[in-house]
Amino acid sequence: MRKKSFASDNNSGIHPSVLDAIIRANEGHCIGYGDDPYTNKAIKAFKKTFGENCDIYFVLNGTGANVLGLKAVTKPFQAIICTDVSHLNMDECGAPESLIGAKLLQVKNTNGKLSIEQLEDFLSFKGNEHHAQPRIVSITQATELGTVYTPDEILKISEFVHKNNMLLHMDGARVSNAAAYLGTTLKEITGDVGVDILSFGGTKNGLMMAEAVVFFDRLLSKEFKYIRKQGLHLVSKMRYVSAQFEPYLNENLWLMNAQKANKMATMLKEKLSTLSFCKIVYPVQSNAVFLTLPHSVAEKLRKEYFFYYWDEKKPIIRLMTSFDTEEKDIEEFVQTLKNLSES
Repeated sequence: MRKKSFASDNNSGIHPSVLDAIIRANEGHCIGYGDDPYTNKAIKAFKKTFGENCDIYFVLNGTGANVLGLKAVTKPFQAIICTDVSHLNMDECGAPESLIGAKLLQVKNTNGKLSIEQLEDFLSFKGNEHHAQPRIVSITQATELGTVYTPDEILKISEFVHKNNMLLHMDGARVSNAAAYLGTTLKEITGDVGVDILSFGGTKNGLMMAEAVVFFDRLLSKEFKYIRKQGLHLVSKMRYVSAQFEPYLNENLWLMNAQKANKMATMLKEKLSTLSFCKIVYPVQSNAVFLTLPHSVAEKLRKEYFFYYWDEKKPIIRLMTSFDTEEKDIEEFVQTLKNLSES
C-alpha cells in the first residue's frame, strides 16, 4: 500500500459511508438533473443544518461553487474584495475575472485573514464611475493558511459589509474544519453571522466530488439554475453527487471527519516542533501545518513525500492532514524527516 500523503486533503480517499450512499443511489432509475429522491433528501438535510429559508444547489468542485455563486450576484463593472492568498485570487486560473467579468481587489492577508480597516480603503470607490464598484467581500473559512475566523470576527465583517450595501461570500472549502475547531455548528459561523452566500465544501473532507452553493437569501439565487447550467455544473446524474450529503450532514460525518483531520494536524505540529530544524510558521487551527525547513532537507523529503511549497525561497512548505490520516502515518513521516536531516 502506498504511503499516506500530506500534500493535500484532496489526496485522501472517500469515507466508506459516502461510498455506501453512492452504491445505494445506484439502484434502479431516477429522473435526472436533480429531480430525484436522493437530491430531495439532501436538500432537506441542508435546510435542517442551515435553515429552512436557504436555497441549495449542488456542483462538482470548489472553483465552480465560488465562481458561479459569485456570478449570481456580481455584474462585470463590480468588484470582489479578497485576500492576496485567497483561492479566488491564486488558484482559480483567472476564472472569476473570465467568467464573471468582475475585478478582484486584493488586500494583504494577516495570517490568512482580512480586516475591516482594509475594506474601508475601498469605500471611496463607490459611486465613482472610473472605479470597479465594490460588491462582494469574500472570506475563506478555514483560511488558506489554516487559520480560522471566529464568529465575532465574521459578524463584524458582515455588519460592515451590509452597512455599505455589499454582500458577504464565504469560500467554505474547509468550513467543517473551522466549525470543528471552534466547537460551533455550521450555521453559527455562516448564516447566523451574516454570510449571504456559502461555497460549502465536501471533497476535502471525505466526499468524492461534491460541493454546494448555499444562498441564505433566496432573492439572490432566483437566476442561479440558469447560471449553473451555463456554467457547466448542472449534473445529469445528480443523485450520485447529492446522495453523498445525506450521511455527511445527517450522521454528523462532516464533524467527525473534520475533528479527526484537525486532531492529526495538531499531533503533526507537536511532533515536528520537537525537531530543532523545523519551525511552525502559522497557528495550527484546522488541518494545515506550515513550516520552514532547510532547503537541503526539503528537497530530500520531497523525494519521499510529495508536498507543495508555499514559499520556495525560505522555504515554507504546507502539510495537510485528512480524515483518514492515522497516528502511524505521522510517526512514519516525522521519523523519515528526522533521518533525512541526519543523512
